[in-house]
Amino acid sequence: MTIHEVFPYLRVSSAKTAIEFYRQAFGATEKFRLTEPSGRIGHAELAFGGATVMLSDEYPECDLRGPHAGAATTSSIHLHVDDCDAMIRRAVELGARVLREPTNQFYGERSGTIRDPFGHDWLIGHHIEDVSTDEMQRRYDAMMKS
Repeated sequence: MTIHEVFPYLRVSSAKTAIEFYRQAFGATEKFRLTEPSGRIGHAELAFGGATVMLSDEYPECDLRGPHAGAATTSSIHLHVDDCDAMIRRAVELGARVLREPTNQFYGERSGTIRDPFGHDWLIGHHIEDVSTDEMQRRYDAMMKS
């Protein structure tokens, strides 16, 4: 068997509001959505550059729930962008919370982390230098010793 693609699938308390947040904060574009007569979104797909992120409203009756507001989540999505500082600022203006301010990292990226208004964490970074695997390990070792 061959895996052809992997899609993050987010559950959120308000898919309609989340779609608008991801559109404004990250420049995502909506590919399509499937909406119940009640307005609940059963499935939507957003394009983040060349990648697809799927999302839906919560379905508690099927035990499909999003993260709790303010609580830590067990995963994050990494967006590699042109300017992480600007994207993080825009997301915060739209309601995200900074978990880690943008800083230059040992692995050659400037990055920071936000939590969106729906409880999902996003690591947002941009390239600042090419770092070989050996150099990255050396820097990591030095960081772990301090």
